[in-house]
Amino acid sequence: MSGQKPGLTHIGVSGEAHMVDVSDKAETVRIATAEGHVKMAPETLALIRQGNAKKGDVIGTARLAGIMAAKRTADLIPLCHPLMLTKVTVEIEEDAALPGLRVTATAKLTGKTGVEMEALTAVSVACLTIYDMAKAADKAMEIGGIRLLEKSGGKSGDFRHPEAR
Repeated sequence: MSGQKPGLTHIGVSGEAHMVDVSDKAETVRIATAEGHVKMAPETLALIRQGNAKKGDVIGTARLAGIMAAKRTADLIPLCHPLMLTKVTVEIEEDAALPGLRVTATAKLTGKTGVEMEALTAVSVACLTIYDMAKAADKAMEIGGIRLLEKSGGKSGDFRHPEAR
């Protein structure tokens, strides 16, 4: 195999995993937004809405867990660079069509590498936290739809998921 595999920046010439060298990249403002959801029984959603979940404030705890997770992404994903995030937001809204909760996270920084993984990690951990806090009422909850909605900044340019709302 000669050269790097097209599109796989974390794979070296011999197929080994490696961390991408970003030292020559320009610092730009980089923003990424991701989403996911937790589908649940309507009764479980009502418990969360009323604040009657056994473990307490589900939405507030999940929001905080998502923010904390974004800041720890490099500890969880082996080839991610540790980043100095300047902003992380996690929004959690009811979605009657699921029924359940829809989670949206945005990560931002000025730096040499993107924040897609931080936004995706924030969404993933927020969804897992919702599951953890409500599992006593509903073990059949389903986590899904985790995807990058959009990103801006950097050499690869802007991206918007074709199905983004």
